[in-house]
Formats: sequence, structure tokens, C-alpha cells
Amino acid sequence: MSTVTEQQAPEPQSGFSTTPGAQSLGDAARAYGQKVRGGDVGALPAVAGLIALVIVFAALRPSTFTTAFNVANLINQSAAVIVIAMGLVFVLLLGEIDLSAGFAGGTAAAVMGIFMTNDGLAWPLALALCLLTGVVIGTCIGLLVSYLGIPSFVVTLAAFLGLQGLLLVLIGEGGTIAYRNETVLAIMNNNLPVWLGWTIYVVGLGLYALLTFRRSVSRRKAGLVGDVMSVWAFKTAAMVVILGLATYYLSVERSKNPDVTSLKGVPMVVVVLLGLLIVLTFALTRTSWGRHVYAVGGNAEAARRAGVNVPGVRLSCFVICSTLAAIAGVLLASRDNSVSPTTGGSSTLLYAVGAAVIGGTSLFGGKGRIVDAIIGGLVVAVIDNGMSLLNQSSGRVYMVTGLVLLIAASVDALSRRRAAASGRA
Repeated sequence: MSTVTEQQAPEPQSGFSTTPGAQSLGDAARAYGQKVRGGDVGALPAVAGLIALVIVFAALRPSTFTTAFNVANLINQSAAVIVIAMGLVFVLLLGEIDLSAGFAGGTAAAVMGIFMTNDGLAWPLALALCLLTGVVIGTCIGLLVSYLGIPSFVVTLAAFLGLQGLLLVLIGEGGTIAYRNETVLAIMNNNLPVWLGWTIYVVGLGLYALLTFRRSVSRRKAGLVGDVMSVWAFKTAAMVVILGLATYYLSVERSKNPDVTSLKGVPMVVVVLLGLLIVLTFALTRTSWGRHVYAVGGNAEAARRAGVNVPGVRLSCFVICSTLAAIAGVLLASRDNSVSPTTGGSSTLLYAVGAAVIGGTSLFGGKGRIVDAIIGGLVVAVIDNGMSLLNQSSGRVYMVTGLVLLIAASVDALSRRRAAASGRA
């Protein structure tokens, strides 16, 4: 057990990571450049791709793509896919896959709809049963993969088919279950008050600056890799500017008829995404369980010999994946105001897998972060949204998304080969 310790926690993959001897921003930039040349590219290709896509679509459709209304729509459009991708990150870190996550979310949302709408159960209790459904699905899949040794592709493909059938049984052919609870519907359809959005921005950035500062100082005192003050200040300033501009942009009036209906403020679903990002990132990077996940994904046999409960770690990751899929199912139902037999189906899962991989999570296991799901989800949403504004057919959208996914997988494979050649693997 003692061998799976702090040194196996993942190093930062976006932004500059420094050595204890780096004394300036330039030193940190050179160190980061060497790391990228060595094959450790992290989320850099996804971030560069996202910026390029935004520039292209903004140039082609400046009157529609860059509006505050469309930016808010992009967030709502990508939210459910991002949450499913967050769950898939845990499974991909193990070198596994979960093909059932989409319909797991749809089934869990249907269970919530049945209890909340049909039986009149209070929404917190219905939500608890929804999450419990995700836990049960993930447990069943995890037990078969972890303890019986059935390949995850086979198990989750069977679950994909079975859950699709269960969703049809629960709802009926062509039927729907309406969501009428205002609290649940508000998640994807309402915005935060402008003052609350700015409060979250200030408090969140203050906590981020304080925690990263303390962590950097403590790591450098211990002789570990940590950011020098110039790098910390650069990262913090970048966060202040980027998130400040986003908050300002979403706080302006974006309704065409503000006298009738006012639309301004950060979408409420952003709070859900930020909460999940913070909690899941903490679990992966600041707990022994998280280090065990990376250890199992990097080398399961070495982790087992170090005393890690490998089957238990695998089981827990599948449970987390399906539970997050259940949350995504609620987001989908909240946006559509109902659950149908296609909730979580169609391209939802494919986009979620693509989001995780495009964002920088490795298909080979052992490398990835929760923020990868957000970056990749935004890339997928920008492609879908931008090409729709260009009046491109769904077929072309799928082809472009598939091409971007293939490029991301190729970058992952090439970076791993480069890392192995440079001794960084």
C-alpha cells in the first residue's frame, strides 16, 4: 500500500507545471514546452481546437454564434453530455468502457418521473430513487466486470440493449412521462439572479486562488513539483479574466422581448457542473482512492501487488459512472420537460464518449481529469451548434464530430508513443 502514494497522483496537464528549481514564468514555460515535446500534451489539443472552432464559427456567423443567447444555449445544450462524460472519465481511467451510460440515465430519469409525476412523490425522494437506480445499474455492471472478469464492452453492450428495452417497458412505445415540478424544470430552464452569479464568481475565484496558493507553497516546501508565484499569479489572472468575461456576457439581457420575458444571468445548470467538477476532482486528486484509480489504470497488476483492492476500485468507478448518468438523465428530462423512450439514446452516449476522449482522457487508461469532460463537451457542442447555424445537415455534423474524435484518439496514441520513447510513460 505504501507504494501507491502522493507521487502517483496526476500532475497538472493544463497550464504550466514547474520543477522546484524553476524561478520564473519563462522557466515554467520552457519546462512545460519540454513536457509537451515529451508526449505529455494533456488537454492542450482540445483547448487549441476549441479556440479555433470558436474563431471560425464566430467569423462565419458573427450575428448569431457569438450572441449571449447562443452562448447560454451552448451551455444548456452540452450540460447532460458533459455530466455523462464526467462519469465515463472514471471508467476510461481504468482502460474500460461503458456503452450503457446514456440509457442508464434515461432509465433513472424514467424512474424519477414515475414516482414524481404518476405517484405524486416529493421531488427530493424521487431524485433519491433516481440516483439509487443509477447505483444499482452501476453495481450490476461493476460486479460482472470486476469479479467475473467479463469484458466491459460486452457487459455494457448487453446493458445498453437491456436498459433500452426496460425504458420502453416503463414508458411504452411512443409514450412520455411529463416533468411538471417547477424546481426540477428550473435546473435547465432558469437562470441565476445576476447578483448571485457575480457572488459565485468572486467567492469561487477567491477560494481557488487561496487553495492553489497554499498547495503550491506546501508542495515546494516539501521538495515536490509546484508552481512558483509568477505561474500561480498567471493562472489566477487568466481565470479571473476568462470567467469574468463569461459571467459578464451571461449577465446581459439576451431576450428579444425583455419587456415580456427577461433572460439574463448565468444558467442554473452551471452550478451543477461546477459542483460536480469540484467534488469529483477532489476525489480523484486529493484522496487515496483517487490515486488508486490512476494506479489501477496505469498498471493493474502493480497496483494489486501494492495492496490496492483492484476489483473494488473497478466496481466503484462503474457505480460512479452510472450515478452520474442518472444525474444527466434528470438534466435531459428537465430540458425536454419529459422523459421519452429516446432519452439518453440517439447520439447522447456517442457524444459523451467523444467529449471525454477529445478533452484529453486517454483510451488506454491511467490519464485523464474531470475537466477534460467539460472541455471536450464544449468542443462537441460548438461543432453541433456552429454547423447547425451554418445550415449544415446532421450527416455532416456527425462526420465532422467523428473526424475530431479520430484526431483526438490519434493524438493520444502518438503522445503515448512519444512519452514512452522519452521515458515519461
